[in-house]
Amino acid sequence: MPKVIAIILGGGKGTRLYPLTKERSKPAVPFGGKHRIVDIPISNCINSGIKQIYLLTQFNSASLHVHISKSYSFDRFSRGFVEILAAEQTPESTSWYEGTADAVRKNFVHYEALNPTHYLILSGDQLYRMDFQDFLAKHIASNAEISIATTAVTRRDAADFGIMKIDKNLRITEFMEKPGPTKDISAWKIPAGLDAPEGKEYLASMGIYLFSAHRMIESLDNLYTDFGKEIIPNEIQRCKVNSYIHDGYWEDIGTIRSFFEANINLTALKPEFNFYDEAKPIYTSQRNLPPSKINKADIFQSLTSEGCVITQATISNSVIGLRSIIESGCVLDQVVCMGADMYDEKDKNGVIINPVPNIPPIGIGSGTRIRRTIIDKNARIGKNCVIGFKDEPYENMECDNGQVHVIDGIIVIKKNAVVPDGFVL
Repeated sequence: MPKVIAIILGGGKGTRLYPLTKERSKPAVPFGGKHRIVDIPISNCINSGIKQIYLLTQFNSASLHVHISKSYSFDRFSRGFVEILAAEQTPESTSWYEGTADAVRKNFVHYEALNPTHYLILSGDQLYRMDFQDFLAKHIASNAEISIATTAVTRRDAADFGIMKIDKNLRITEFMEKPGPTKDISAWKIPAGLDAPEGKEYLASMGIYLFSAHRMIESLDNLYTDFGKEIIPNEIQRCKVNSYIHDGYWEDIGTIRSFFEANINLTALKPEFNFYDEAKPIYTSQRNLPPSKINKADIFQSLTSEGCVITQATISNSVIGLRSIIESGCVLDQVVCMGADMYDEKDKNGVIINPVPNIPPIGIGSGTRIRRTIIDKNARIGKNCVIGFKDEPYENMECDNGQVHVIDGIIVIKKNAVVPDGFVL
């Protein structure tokens, strides 16, 4: 039987998701109200019967360690694990990870001893469902040494992806990194006879790779540091590399705009990504929180997580995270609220014990209106604030001493931010 080891790449500093990655690594960013981004690839592995999983990271990994240790515990008979391998100094190397391939190479001592037949390389910032057993079966049947998961894209989207040229047998013959919007790539269209969605004529790499074990060792026997830019183009010339065409939903959520839009899409009547698939659940930490308490509210097409207290608010097309406190008269429209790690301590009469002067309680104060905004964890937003309701487009900026950012037209209120009463943006 094939033995597959999954390796999830935690990414670099996560600058495209800043300030959400200011105090945490990219895989640890909360998503969908109660999950973390890393839950997506881990759940895909578990649902596919792959339960030996390594997560490679080096930036702000403390909260990721906590989440993994609380969320993923396998019984001893399954021999399953999710283990974080943070960058470390060794007698052989004193440097940090210098790229995706370099990170995998530096950790061979940890997973080579398990004698896997295949290595599955995954990204930590994507939203999708995939049956990796089907991926593996088609890889073996094709006699390929490397298989790359690909998805059909339009010419416009192809500009920003690694594009694959394939033959009628799905063998990849050429690779082009980010061709841009003007270059003529008409010769790279999906061959006739292979099904492709209307308008999507090119194949983009999803950054998901399946290596036969011997090929992984040989492909890393060099000084190359990156899979997409160096290893894959080099291997296409040396061995058989096949395309595995994924026809389901897939989204890179590594930027503020894509992250925001993917969250808001979860509130649609028919979301593109379905969290409600009982056969293939998305796992996360069990928190033992009470049900959300709704003290009269108008809520339209929104998600509310456990432990929230919502009082006389109007909420539409929004994702409300764990322990969110939303006071009376609030209006939230297209808001991703990540909630809080704790409640303010209160006495038996519901009065906050030892409040800090001029600092709002955790949550969103009464009369505040917020639109098209990401609110990171533990934010304290005062009363009667108006955020995101200007008619003109929002441009990149930072205000209120770095508590609030505007990135690509999306407002981001950072973790532990304090926004005073009456703030307007």
